[in-house]
Formats: sequence, structure tokens, C-alpha cells
Amino acid sequence: MKRILVTVFLFTGLLVHAQSENKEAIQLIEAWLSAQQDYENLPAITAAIVKDQEIIWKGAYGMANIEEGVEAKPETICSICSISKLFTSVAVMKLVEEGKLRLDDKIEDILPNYDLQQQFEDSWPITIRSLLTHSSGLPREANFPYWTAPDFPFPQQQEIDENLKSQETLYPSSKYFQYSNLGLTLLGEVVAEVSGMSYDEYVMENIINPLKLNDTRTELPEELYGKQLAIGYTPEGRSGERDRVNFFQARGIKPAAGYSSTVEDLAKFAMWQFRLLDTTKTEILKSSTLEYMQNVHWTDPDFDHTWGLGFSVSKGPDGSKWVGHGGSCPGYRTSILLNPKTKMAYVVMINAGGENPGKYIRGMHALLSKKPKKDSTATTKVNLEDYTGYYDLRPWSHEMYIGTWGDKLVSINLPTDNASTGMSIFKHVEGDRFRRLRDDEELGEYVEFERDDNGKVVRLKRHNNYVKKIQP
Repeated sequence: MKRILVTVFLFTGLLVHAQSENKEAIQLIEAWLSAQQDYENLPAITAAIVKDQEIIWKGAYGMANIEEGVEAKPETICSICSISKLFTSVAVMKLVEEGKLRLDDKIEDILPNYDLQQQFEDSWPITIRSLLTHSSGLPREANFPYWTAPDFPFPQQQEIDENLKSQETLYPSSKYFQYSNLGLTLLGEVVAEVSGMSYDEYVMENIINPLKLNDTRTELPEELYGKQLAIGYTPEGRSGERDRVNFFQARGIKPAAGYSSTVEDLAKFAMWQFRLLDTTKTEILKSSTLEYMQNVHWTDPDFDHTWGLGFSVSKGPDGSKWVGHGGSCPGYRTSILLNPKTKMAYVVMINAGGENPGKYIRGMHALLSKKPKKDSTATTKVNLEDYTGYYDLRPWSHEMYIGTWGDKLVSINLPTDNASTGMSIFKHVEGDRFRRLRDDEELGEYVEFERDDNGKVVRLKRHNNYVKKIQP
């Protein structure tokens, strides 16, 4: 179990001002993410959880730079790729608020270099609104092979503009959802054209600096590459290997995919949104503007895609609205998801391709949604911490984590895609004996822990079979 022990004792999560009712759920989150990082062979995963104006937890597991042994931290920087679109969308809406731009303005009336061919004579116009909702009918990408490994030849803005004439629309505007990096790239050009400032200057001066997002940039900080800026790695090959991905800059595509940030900064970005939605004061935007952006503005004919102005908008497992965005660039996968009603937000970053950060957001949210129940009839007292830790399930499975859950114990088998569905609760009976608590609150089988001569728990017995505890 050497590899597992490295994960448990070197890559620890950081509990930051956690509310007492979340403490045990957060311990499960830490155990789960630590195991997933190891078993899924992730170079690193960083995450943060926000409750309104507080980061209630942030953690980091794994290596930002495997080759040089640089550990990941919550302040580790990653490419956030398409989450960049949220900053561009906020910039656009600020100009709309100021009366310098209208959502129904035609893109061809704003950008002097726009000459992409509209092949559908009866198409609705391509507007700022249709670009924000990915319903403009534009192709997904500019006319360059910039997602091609190993060098990722991203073009400059001038090159993008010069090649627009060689492209044409895929669909009539406002007919289908077609995700478009080209569309958001053009909105970045709109920001510069209308504001009279460069795109970088405008977003830094009007969004990033006011929010004190000190580790958020419109590009990747090359001078920090391999140190605070995590190295990106490929998806796993068939033999489990991950190769290092070459450094890149999105250049002219930066309004759609060029930003870098940390889970801490994106947590602050989420806190700003909760703060703004709960006031009538203007902070970068009016509250009503952000609320408008986070409403559904586009629904595809098959109802599979619902989109706001820049934000993805969907119905969560609890039936309430969730908004946010994901990001996927060479060597990085990221996601931010917010619930405006409950004021909960989650951020996850992974410095590897082929992964699903949304899975970890769903898992963290599911664990936080579960609350321990105190047993008013319990009379025995026992130090539950004696039993907590990791237990070796091999050869049948991998490992089991046991933690505290109110006045009971909880176990989850690791690794697992959904830790919340595999939880078992154990109620103390006497001595070192517990019984599993069924979903109907009835008592199930016994679980008995055994100690060595020094009083340390070394294994458990369940169904007449033994499982050893993994000792540090």
C-alpha cells in the first residue's frame, strides 16, 4: 500500500474556516479526492468550495510538475480555457449597460474587418446576443489548426481577421446551438473596438483588478511555468502513461480560451456573483444585468442545450438553477459551477486532458448535501477517532475509508465515481462493536474492531471476515 500511503500523508487538503456542520462531509471529500487523484493517475487536482462570501474549503492533491517534484497547492495556476468566455461576456455586458453596445447590434456593423460569408439568404442577423448564446451559426473555430499537437499554432488577431473571408456560416443564425470559440473571439474584438482600449487592458482594468484576482491573467504566465503554473499532461495512454504537453499561448483566441487562474481566484469570482445578486448596488455590473445573463436565453430545438448570456444554465439534481462554465485546453480540464439560490459554488482544476472535473463537483456537492443525524437515544460513549482511517480491501477491492459521522461512523469504498451513494453508517453498540444502520433506520450486521497490545485499532471484522487497517 506504499502508493496509497504517499497520497494519504503527503497530499493533504486544507480546511479553511469550515462551518462545523460541514466538517465531517469535508473530511470525506478530502479522503475521496485524495484517493481519486492517486487511483485515476491524475497529475494533480485542485478544488475550492464557496458558501456565499466564504471559501469554506480548498484543497490540492498531486503534482503541478511531476518531473521536478513540484506539489500542487490551491494557489497553483492552470489554464482555464473556455472559462475565459465568462470574463469576455461580463466585459460585453458592461459595455451594454453603459449604452455603448446593444445586444441586438449586428456584428458586421461593429467590426470593420468582419467579412465572413453568410451562406443562408434568409438567416437572421448575427448579433451580440446570438454570439453570447452560441446560436449565431458561426463555425466552431477560426480558420487555423491551433488545437493540433504538438505545437498548437494559435494565430494572432490580425491573422484571424484576415482569414474570416475564407470561412462561412454553418447554419442560419438563431436556429441551432453551435458552440463557437470563433464567436467569443469576435466578442473580444468587439470589446476592444467599442471601448477604445485593448482587450487585455479593458478586462484587467474593469474586471480582474477590481475583484483583486491577483493570479488571473488573459494568458499563461510563461515565467511561472513548471512552478506556480502547472505543467499540462495528456490523457492516459493504454499503458497508463501521461506525456507532458507543450506550453502554448492562445494569442488571438484569448477572449475564448486564453486565460489562466487558480481555484482561489475563481472562488472569489463566484463570491462576487453571489454578492452582486444580493444587492442593488453596482459592482462592475448591475445586479439585474448579472441575473439577466444567468437566465436561459437559448434553448435548442431538442432541449438538450440551454444557455444564458455567456453562462451555461442547467437544472441541478435538486431542481434549482445552476450556472457556470467548463474549460478544456491542451493539458488542462477545469470547471466552475454556481447555484444562485443556495449561494454554493464549486471550482475544480486538473492539469491533464481526458478528465471530467464536473464529476468531482457533483461528488463534492452530493457529500455536502448529506447531514449526520444525532441519535438522541445513544447512551454509550466511545472515541470514534480510534477507528477512523483507511482499510485494505485487497484482493477483492481497493480500500475503504472510515470517518466520523455525527455520533456514528461512516465508510466509503475507494476509488468511486460517486462517494455519496456508497456511504455506510455504523452505530456504536458496545466496546469496539458497531452495527450497520440500514436506510430504513433498522440495525444490520455487526462490525467489530480489534486492537493490538498497545490499544491501537489494527483491523475490523465484518461478516466473519477481517480487513486490516492501513497504518501510517
